[in-house]
Amino acid sequence: MPAPAQTLLLFGATGDLSRRMLLPSLFGLDADGLLPKDLCIFATARTETDDAGFRETAKTALEPIMKDRKLDRDVLDRFLARIHYVPADASKPETLQRLGEAVGSRRDQGVAIFLSTAPSLFEPTIAGLEQAGLAGPETRLALEKPLGQDLASSMEINDAVARVFPESRTFRIDHYLGKETVQNLLALRFGNILFEPLWNATAIEHVQITVSETVGLEGRTSYFDDMGSLRDMVQNHMLQLLALVAMEAPAQFTATAIRDEKVKVLRSLRKLDAAKESVIGQYTAGAVGAQPVPGYLDELGKPSGTETFVAVKAHVDNWRWQGVPFYLRTGKRLPSRKSEIVIQFKPVPHSMFEGRGAVLQPNRLVISIQPEENVTLTMMSKVPGLDRDGIRLREVPLQIGMDNAFADVRRRIAYERLLLDLIEGEPTLFVRRDEVEAQWEFIDAIREGWTLNSMSPRNYPAGTWGPAAAIALTERDGVTWND
Repeated sequence: MPAPAQTLLLFGATGDLSRRMLLPSLFGLDADGLLPKDLCIFATARTETDDAGFRETAKTALEPIMKDRKLDRDVLDRFLARIHYVPADASKPETLQRLGEAVGSRRDQGVAIFLSTAPSLFEPTIAGLEQAGLAGPETRLALEKPLGQDLASSMEINDAVARVFPESRTFRIDHYLGKETVQNLLALRFGNILFEPLWNATAIEHVQITVSETVGLEGRTSYFDDMGSLRDMVQNHMLQLLALVAMEAPAQFTATAIRDEKVKVLRSLRKLDAAKESVIGQYTAGAVGAQPVPGYLDELGKPSGTETFVAVKAHVDNWRWQGVPFYLRTGKRLPSRKSEIVIQFKPVPHSMFEGRGAVLQPNRLVISIQPEENVTLTMMSKVPGLDRDGIRLREVPLQIGMDNAFADVRRRIAYERLLLDLIEGEPTLFVRRDEVEAQWEFIDAIREGWTLNSMSPRNYPAGTWGPAAAIALTERDGVTWND
């Protein structure tokens, strides 16, 4: 692993992501003594301010965290002293010269860059970084999504990045990979002999992956209407989850080994029949959490054919998963916020309890990623009693609540892990170019199918689980969504 970077550049430092996630994550790492002692943070954005002005903004965002964790004021002051602010406009490469001058000779001690800008600004920003002397062999670059709108635009962005930053120094972010439960999926599968022998088409009937949101546009109007749910959620987060569920066991816990196995899965995804194996929807006015909410078009203020809900039935065409459907769904204005993976096992081949009044239910493993991190395995158990009228069995959940099991460990923001890995040059939880492009190939084929079949979003009232067709997508296979 390379030496930790001694300088971190934060682009878009005055934005919402920085205020809610990046600054709190860096502050949390610093409070725990995990940042390099001499690390300097250079924040940059178009806003004209100075060190003192930006530090005051950061202080406002971080004081609630300081109070919640009962930290001394000097912990916050120490962190703020790391931060310097240099105004720059990513659309004007020449303005990045000031950033290069501010970093100065520190560039030789390792620079990590977190680039959170519009994709259209990636190329001029990278050109500006190169001109400012901030793209040398000791510099690594992290890119926040979206990385294009399709395979062609993604390749264009990746080519522009690769011209200056080789793959070994390019870190593509998918913040889901920083979540503890997502990482725990690898430990669950490959650290326990209990599951892996059954983790295949012999024992698993189907897999469900759900990422549901209760919110609507929330200030992301133009971005979301250009992207839609398929490209916003399925292309990155959900396909990464699918790859982690379906991948073969890597020989070692290394970035190359793990990402090699994920790519194999993504390249094994069958081109689906869009008309029969996908459903798209758009929410209308309804109620979420007993509160009335407007429809998508009312929030947007104009007509639109963008999908706010998508469900697909995917297939991984390889030996392990042949015949096992992967049902994926995501949407906005759904009844509850959750991200979960459901592994539905097959029923036992023969029930010895038939004729005794007992009904067996197949085992089910539910991996909850958010809002609560839990792993639940349902097992059949006998209900205590004399059984004079027949034996009674009941599903019993075996739960591993992460908050309870690890009550002595502080739960971290996903970006804490990702920022620390970026600073230290550890690429395992970042997405490689061939992964991104395999994901786009699958997504582009679905969108092409929608066009060929003249498919448009079906309406669903806000506060429901999407169009009725999404229910039919699974129920015609005898499967029910885990609502």
